[in-house]
Amino acid sequence: MDIESLKTIVTSAGVNLLLGIIILVVGLFLTHWIVKFLKQSKVFAKLDPSLQSFFANIIKLILIVIVVLTAANIIGVPLTSIITIFASAGVAISLGMQGALGNLVGGVTLLILKPIKSGEFVKIGDHVGFVKDIGAFYTEIKTKDNTIISLPNSSLTNTAIMNFTRGGIRRVEVSFNVSYSSDIDLVFSTLKNMTKGSDLILQDPPPKVVFDKCRESSMEFEVRAWTDAPNFSKVRKYMTLAGKKALDEAGIRIPFQQMDVHIKQD
Repeated sequence: MDIESLKTIVTSAGVNLLLGIIILVVGLFLTHWIVKFLKQSKVFAKLDPSLQSFFANIIKLILIVIVVLTAANIIGVPLTSIITIFASAGVAISLGMQGALGNLVGGVTLLILKPIKSGEFVKIGDHVGFVKDIGAFYTEIKTKDNTIISLPNSSLTNTAIMNFTRGGIRRVEVSFNVSYSSDIDLVFSTLKNMTKGSDLILQDPPPKVVFDKCRESSMEFEVRAWTDAPNFSKVRKYMTLAGKKALDEAGIRIPFQQMDVHIKQD
């Protein structure tokens, strides 16, 4: 091989290398711009915030892979070799990350079927709280005491989910025990009037007072009222306090636990 041929090969390789670097830099810049543009588009604006982040990351990853493969091909690296390497690495990674892949599939399922959304109040297994974020692998639940719980997405697709927000309104149930000597009609009217004392309690569906059961030392009445889901705790606290005060003002006694003992003498 003469000097001129060697120069031609080196020059060609240098040009290809420079062109590959340029394509890589420009491609990564365009990828960043395209993803940013998509996030600001009207199509993305209609999606759930968690779904926006998930699809943006997937699109970004695909574009980066395309840019890297294109740049490598321009430089002169055979695509078949790169694809073989990626395939082999993919098999090895998938075997070693079965749990992570299960969480990823679970995340996609949650984002598509939407059994929960960010901001909703839910119970998942033994955990109760607000949905903070639905990620690709984990879903974060924020409890009322500000504790963040990260739950694997794969477990969420295989367990019951109680969504307290999705229905829009919730029924609040508070029980009161009164003495057997109490006037039942007075108990009904007293507790029913109590439910009219808060604007947070809905009158449609109307509140109800139910004679629930007879206990050993008392009669149990249950007040059932509806409210908007975000006001559940406030209404429950109001009904508990206002119900006790209303019964006291009406002279209706709330008895202590008691037992009658009869002594038989021969």
